[in-house]
Amino acid sequence: MSRYTREDIYRMIEEEDVEFIRLQFTDLFGTLKNIAVTTSQLERVLEHKISFDGASIEGFAAVEESDLYLYPDLDTFCIFPWRPQHGKVARFICDVYYADGTPFAGDPRFILKRVLAEAENLGYCFLVGPECEFFLFHLDDEGRPTTLTHEGAGYFDVAPVDLGENARRDMILTLEEMGYGVEASHHEGAPGQQEIDFRYDEALRTADGIMTVRLAVKIIAKRNGLHASFMPKPKNGVNGSGMHINLSVERDGKSLFYDPESPIHLSQEGYWFIGGIMKHIRAITALTNPLVNSYKRLIPGYEAPVYIAWSAVSRSPLIRIPSVSDDGQRIELRSPDSAANPYLALAVCIAAGLDGIRNQLLPPESVDTNIFTMSEEERAAQGIECLPCSLSEALTALEKDAYICQVLGEHATKYFLEAKKREWEDYRASVSSWELERYLSRI
Repeated sequence: MSRYTREDIYRMIEEEDVEFIRLQFTDLFGTLKNIAVTTSQLERVLEHKISFDGASIEGFAAVEESDLYLYPDLDTFCIFPWRPQHGKVARFICDVYYADGTPFAGDPRFILKRVLAEAENLGYCFLVGPECEFFLFHLDDEGRPTTLTHEGAGYFDVAPVDLGENARRDMILTLEEMGYGVEASHHEGAPGQQEIDFRYDEALRTADGIMTVRLAVKIIAKRNGLHASFMPKPKNGVNGSGMHINLSVERDGKSLFYDPESPIHLSQEGYWFIGGIMKHIRAITALTNPLVNSYKRLIPGYEAPVYIAWSAVSRSPLIRIPSVSDDGQRIELRSPDSAANPYLALAVCIAAGLDGIRNQLLPPESVDTNIFTMSEEERAAQGIECLPCSLSEALTALEKDAYICQVLGEHATKYFLEAKKREWEDYRASVSSWELERYLSRI
């Protein structure tokens, strides 16, 4: 049931002295876009009469079908706390539609909504709790971002060692004011690295929240004279930034994954869900780890998962089943990074899990030892495979997985693959500073 009606929107805009409205949407690659209008255009906004040229957005539409329209989700209305208190700025997150009133096939939010509608037809409600990691870096004298930080803090350190504490506090208060529940926050393992964990919420609202986090964190960081980067691996020799996804499912108000009789309190449906994710994970990785840089994080020695395995004991596998103290249970997928488009990442993960439940796909035996200390022969004996080692390898896996391509739809699959293949070819053709330092003077 919706939280807000049209009358609520009119009332809040008048009472709160809102002058500008930003109509936000997310492109295929997880970049937030918007059109700004004054409140004099509110009726046109609510009547879905605000359009834009889809051909100008990479991966959206061809020239001949470029007129796209923004349909605001009234429940996403909120006022930006960082804007002026007189003549305030509010936003809607919007769905994208064709001129004939049908959903635009390349809208990532629509793709997630389509998967969630399928889950709802089965009686399932998906709840998601993301763990968003990012770095706070200094700006140079001209205001451009660097990868420099003056602090040397590590896991769970506090001020004055943790120099990001004040900025992180401002970010959390801002997000709470915008209606998003923050469960916890702390300094992460690398100098300058932060983590903000969301409270569990419905999957669509969580995806909206991740996009909101990225916007708010960057703005509050800049106000503190810093640059917030969600780049998966901005620095050599330290951990990269992930976005662990915690998934749970409810049916008839009860946890579908919880079984008190199971040694790890995981139900049969939970095992099948893991089986589905593991079946499709190599294709999924193209969406959960979508950059060339993403694969600099997925290497041994920096806590990110590398091998396709699961465990309720070890933290080294791809999927972890946390211990529980109540009647809930969740599945933690540890491979996604902070650059992922949250709508697409959640869509393919949930769809893969549903495929596992439908077809009763049992996962292999759990691996409860540290996989990183196992020999190659030991891993081979247990049938433990690797995640893709590069964006190119992940894209090839995506192309071969008909089910995940079907989840994305023909339009999104085509444009995503085309753009990411170009990104890979650009990377292959570039000469890095590492190559120059290693070879220029020697050869």
